Order: sequence, then structure tokens, then C-alpha cells
Amino acid sequence: MSIAIFDLTRSRLVRIAAAVLLALILAVMARPLLAQTAPTGAPVPAAQQPDSGREAAIDAATSAPAPGQPDPAAVAEGSTGIVAPGASGYTPMKPTPGIGMPVPAGIDVQEQFSLTGRFAEKFHTWMVWIMAAISAFVLLLLVYVMWRFRASRNPVPSRTTHHTGLEVAWTLVPVLILVAIAIPSISLLQQQYRTPPANAITVKATGYQWYWGYSYPDNGDFEIISNMLTDEEADARGEPRNLAADNRMVVPAGVPIRLQATAADVIHAFAVPSLWFKIDAVPGRLNERMLTIERPGVYYGQCSELCGARHAYMPIVVEALPMEQWRAWVLAQGGTFKAEGEPAAAPSVAPTQDPESAVPNAAGAGAPPEAAAPVAPATPTPATT
Repeated sequence: MSIAIFDLTRSRLVRIAAAVLLALILAVMARPLLAQTAPTGAPVPAAQQPDSGREAAIDAATSAPAPGQPDPAAVAEGSTGIVAPGASGYTPMKPTPGIGMPVPAGIDVQEQFSLTGRFAEKFHTWMVWIMAAISAFVLLLLVYVMWRFRASRNPVPSRTTHHTGLEVAWTLVPVLILVAIAIPSISLLQQQYRTPPANAITVKATGYQWYWGYSYPDNGDFEIISNMLTDEEADARGEPRNLAADNRMVVPAGVPIRLQATAADVIHAFAVPSLWFKIDAVPGRLNERMLTIERPGVYYGQCSELCGARHAYMPIVVEALPMEQWRAWVLAQGGTFKAEGEPAAAPSVAPTQDPESAVPNAAGAGAPPEAAAPVAPATPTPATT
């Protein structure tokens, strides 16, 4: 009996052709995962708009909501639609239960609100079904072999050592499955590390032990300090315990954001599951990724790198607002806009978010360090001979 595996007879060529056809079928099945178009009627994220400027992104952020999506003004309850320059028109947005946060007894990933997240969620679901199908197939093979080749039915076992068609199949089919998985996987990696456009809004997240600081280099470089709320304060605000913070990272919805991450002491990680976003914050290093939040809302996350005794008490709260409301919030914090050229006027009322935490005795709370008084240079003493 010949043991040559790749002796190309007509029947073996037919088997190879069938394997290639199977590869094409798997590639066609993977095509829906590669479709990266936004849902019908929804504004196209600014990250995919060709040569889009800040004005086009603002139009996308402030356009009418798609059918089935809440009105941004209704979501941002308490925010005013028209705000005078420098006035504080910001009231913290109320979170929507089950949106942007974990849910009790949840067994799947959180609902996604970014283009990358929606693609990854579909890929995740597709992968689960592939794993289930492979597991079921292997289980059926085991059960069949245990029944078909049991000792009572086969007192004299077969001495077959090779089966060319079977050997080709169990080599090619796994390879084709891996290729079908690799195509959307590589596409997802490319999406997650796409370079932000030049006009993206920059936000810098700095991890401290054990709280977060959010600064806005494009808008005067002011910083917001964020600490976790107590259970009583979180309950009073209607927010989830261990995830609510006194001050939020406020960003505009529908526009690309250049999120930079660093740390002041040890390694932290900025992670928001409902946005499919995670980036390490490393001391002495500035990491950067693009984030586009598709609609206004409140999205919760946590530090995802073990960073010390109070690692579990570093929540992240991202609040996405319509563009005009976000601009009003920036002005209320004393921020500026490059196009205006001049510092913003003092807000008519005190800013809603103070630059320091309201939590008593919280790590990092307290007055900012005062600049040291200049010291006059010492008068040199003449050398004596």
C-alpha cells in the first residue's frame, strides 16, 4: 500500500479543488464582518469621512438622530441647547440603566457605542458560533468512534495506517478556518490603531495612585481630577456603585478624539468596555489612540492594570455631549479654543466640575502646589590670595 500523501491522481485533484471551494465559501461568509458601513440613517463617524474637517464633524454630531435613537438633547437631561459664551450650561448627564455599564447576570459583552466596538462585537459573536460548531463536531466524532469501534463490535482492530483524503482534509480545513478568522481579525487590529486625523480633539488621561486626571491640551491645558464616589453619593446620583466618579471626562460625541494616556507613578490602564477601548498608561511614556463615540451618553470603565492597594477604586466615567454643549462645558472650566485666540471670559456661575476632588481626604485632593518664590543668586565671594 502506497503511503504517498500528495501523489496527484485525478481523485486527489478533485479533493484539493473541493478544499479550495470550501475556502472560497468561508471567505464569502466572512465578508459581512468586513462591511464597515454605518447603519442606515445614522451619521457617518468623522473618522470615516474623507478629508473631513472640524465643521463636518460638528455637523455629524449635531444632526438629527436616526430613527430608534434618543434625541441628544433628551439624553443630556439638564443641559441647555443654546448657551452664551463663557456661561455654564452643563449639568452632569444622567446615565441610562444598562447603557455604558455592566448589567446584573450579564453573559455577553456590553452593547457597543463606537464603530470599532460594533465591528468587534459582531466578530466576537461569529467566533463564538465557530467555536461551538467545532466543539460539537469533535464531540460527535468522539461519540461515533466510541460506538462504532467498540471492542464488542471490532474484536480484531483495523490496521489501516494512512488515508490520503482524510489526511489532506484534516490539514487543509483547519488552515482554511484559521484564514477565515485571520481576515476580520487583522481588519479589527487595523481599526483599533488607526492614526487620529490632524484636527482630532486631544484629551490626555493621567493615571495616579489612585485616581485619574483629564487634561485638555487643545483647550488651555486645564485638568479635571476624578475620584470615586462613596456608595451613598453614587446612590444619590443614580449611578452604579464603584463606577461613579465626582468629575467626569467630558468629550464631544461624533467627532474623532486623540486620547493620550500616561501615568505619574506606576502603570495604569484606561479601559471603557462599552467603547471597546483600552490603552496602557505608562510612566514616562505617552501612548495614543483614536476614539470616536457615536452618540451622547455616559460610559463607565475602570483601571485595568493592577496598580496597588486601591486599584479597584479608580473608576472612569466618560460623558459624551453634543458639540455645542461640550464647548460650553470647556468655557465653564476656564478653557479656550484656538480659533478664538483669546482666553475665555469668566463663567457667569461657578463651574460645575471643580479642578480638585470634592471627596474629603481623597488621594490627590487638596490645593495645587504653589510655585516656589524666586531665589536671588548668591553673590560670589572674591577669592583671597
